Formats: sequence, structure tokens, C-alpha cells
Amino acid sequence: MSLESVKNPFHIGKTFKQIDDDIMRPMETFPSKTWWIAFLIAASLLAMFAGILIYSFVKGLGIFGLNNPVGWGLYIVNFVFWVGIGHAGTLISAILFLFRQRWRTSINRAAEAMTIFAVMVAAIFPLIHVGRPWFVFWVFPYPNERGPLWVNWRSPLLWDVFAISTYFIISLQFWYMGLVPDFANMRDRQERFKARSKIGELLLTVKKITLRVISLGWVGSAKTWHHYEKMVLILSALATPLVLSVHTIVSFDFATSIIPGWHATIFPPYFVAGAIYSGFAMVLTLMIIMRRTFKLEDYITMKHLENIGLVILVTGMMVSYAYTVEFVIAAYSANKVEQYVFMNRLAGPYAWAFWTMFACNVVSPHFMWFKKLRNNLTVLFIISIVVNIGMWFERFVIVVTSLHRDYLPSSWDMYVPTIYDWGMMLGSFGVFFTFFLLFVRTLPVIAIAEVKADEANDSLHAAH
Repeated sequence: MSLESVKNPFHIGKTFKQIDDDIMRPMETFPSKTWWIAFLIAASLLAMFAGILIYSFVKGLGIFGLNNPVGWGLYIVNFVFWVGIGHAGTLISAILFLFRQRWRTSINRAAEAMTIFAVMVAAIFPLIHVGRPWFVFWVFPYPNERGPLWVNWRSPLLWDVFAISTYFIISLQFWYMGLVPDFANMRDRQERFKARSKIGELLLTVKKITLRVISLGWVGSAKTWHHYEKMVLILSALATPLVLSVHTIVSFDFATSIIPGWHATIFPPYFVAGAIYSGFAMVLTLMIIMRRTFKLEDYITMKHLENIGLVILVTGMMVSYAYTVEFVIAAYSANKVEQYVFMNRLAGPYAWAFWTMFACNVVSPHFMWFKKLRNNLTVLFIISIVVNIGMWFERFVIVVTSLHRDYLPSSWDMYVPTIYDWGMMLGSFGVFFTFFLLFVRTLPVIAIAEVKADEANDSLHAAH
């Protein structure tokens, strides 16, 4: 090991050919049994999701556990959860890039893909709850001949449409433009492959043409790189405020109402911190699995995972602080209705959900204080799963406990999700993981060009 690799924990010390072979191996080899099992499970959940969705269109929303006080139920819970998961990718790509954090390089590609797939899943739930999703284009302002058909600009749900669609478009651009140098690498690499049949030759030709088109004529010259780096800087600057604004606007769905437990000015920063918290937990889960499955230990090092653990620790403390402030504000307000809502969370019929949330989100991140635990893969993996379970229950607690007991006891009711509600929730994970598993088999899971650029810089510094 060279002196440079000792000083720099992210130095790989491999040739460009070795980097290409290591990262492109999952795309160029036949899928393993583990991948097929995971894909079949995910695809089965996706099929279940599609089946329940079609059944709900035929029978109506009555098949779900929705009732008068709890109008959205698990739909809004899953929507907020998946939007939160989508936060870490753009934060890693944009904010860490602006701060020149070297450790983002090996994890940004998969995190960006995670963002895109999570936002796609999140967008499904409001679409379902519209009731007539084929009229969803009514939420967009456009000239029409059907009278005063216009959107309600005062509705936070409309703000969600613009915030999330903007976030999705910018994230997709960021992801695609980062892939362009690697598409060119894949294009040039196709020359080494020979087809064994006419069908194989046809498929290889189609793949070569496709890669030529999507690589946008990349040649890798100094001028090309100069424009590329300028473009990444501009997209980072555009995406950074989006990271903060998207979940802020999602929080307005609750904070702009007059429902006790929702009407709080702490919601925007609280939701953003929670989104980063859950997003990095999902990144940690995916990185540990990818690292082990595809033998990428040289690229996704323990230092990468430790840094993600530190982010989880910091954001976990922010979320814990927000929980405390909520209760302090309710106590200080002297508003009996507000105080009742929070006491109902502690000791009411959904107390089990609150204390599950508390154990997962407040207690579990404290293990990250210890370096020995931050460098233990099993501990990191368990905490990443536990945090996301806790963040799902956080959204459940916010939505259900604030709604199921209204101002009038005569309006009180219990929200009990049906088998179809739980099926939609599990199915959403099937949609996400189906897309992600296809991604790891078709595109480089690590930004090859950026890894090579860092290696070249390391060699240059070592020479000086």
C-alpha cells in the first residue's frame, strides 16, 4: 500500500481497466441466483400492487380502511415516506458536490437512482386518491374550453405537484448527465464483445446504436470535461434549494391546516431533517447489500458507510429535538385540544405506533456514537432498517393520531387498515426494488468517470 493510500481512505489504487472491469462486471455477467430470487420477490409484490390498484378502480376506494375522520390513511403516510426516501440522492449529488466531499463519488450514482425511483413510487399514491386518475391533468393550469376550470393555487396539494415534478425533473437530469461519460465508456467497450448467433448479433447492434445515441457524442476531451463540470455545478446549484424546498412544501400539507397536532411552524425543518434521516438510512441499506453482492469493497469502503452513519446520527438528533419541541409547544400553549392530541399519542389507542417510532428514531441512532459500532456492517444494516421502520411509523402517527379523534367525540373513529392497504404498502416496496434491481443489472452502479478522475488526481498529487 502506498503512502498516498494511507493518507487518503478513498484512494483505490487500481488501473482504469481494473476499475472498468470491477464496476461493469454486474452488467456483463449472467445474474446470480440471489439476484433472481430478489427480483422475483420484488416483481411479485409489484404484480400484487398493480392487481389491488386495478381492483380499487373497479370497486372504488371503499375497499380500503378510509373513514370520515381519517380520509387518506396509508396513502398520505406512504406518499410522505417515499418522498422522504428520495431526499438523500440529490443531497449526496448536489450539496456534497458543492462542499467538495470526496466520499460522495462511490455512492452518488445509486443514491440518485434511488431518488428517482422513490419519487416515482410516491407520485402513485396521490394519483390513486384522486379517485378518477384519468382526469389528473386537471391539476395543471392550461387553457381550456370547459368554463372556469382552473386550479386552486391556495391548496398545498397543488404546491406538491409543482415541487415534486420539478424535483423529479432536476434529479433525472442530474442522474442522466452523470451517466453520459459512462455511456461513452460502455459504447467503446462493446467492440470487445462478439455475438454467437444472429439474434445475439442483432441485439448487440441495437445496444451499440442505443449507446451511441445516449452518450451524446462524448469524446472525453478537455473541452468536453470543462463543459461537463460547469453543467454539474449549475445543476448542483439548482438542486440544492430543491432538497430543502420539496419536503418543506410536503409539510405544508399538514402545517397550513388548523388540525391540532399539525398546525405547527416547526414542521418544515422537522420534515426536511426526517427526510434526510430516512433517505440516508435507505442509502446505507442499499450500499451494504451492493457492496457485499457485487464485491465492491474497494469502492464502497467502511469509511463511506461510517460517514453515512454519522449523517444518520446528526439528523437523528435533529428529529429527536423536533419531537421534544412538539410536546413542549403543546404544553406551553395551554390549548387543551392541542395537549390532548399529544397525550393521545402517548397513551391513546395508537400509543403502540408512537412508542415504536420513538424506539426506532430516538434510541437507535445513539449506537452511532461508538466508532466500533459504526464500523460493524451488521449493526449498520440493522440500524438502517430500524430507522426506516421508525420513519414510516412517524408519518403514521402524524396522520392517524391527529385525525381519528376530532373536536367532537361524536366524530371519533378508529382507522384500521385493511388487507388492501397493507398490500399497497408492501407493493410500493415491490415497485421500488423492481426498478432498482433492473438498474443494477443495466447501468454502472458507481460513477466510473468520477472514480477515475479522483484516482488521476491522487496520482498527480502523489507525483508532486
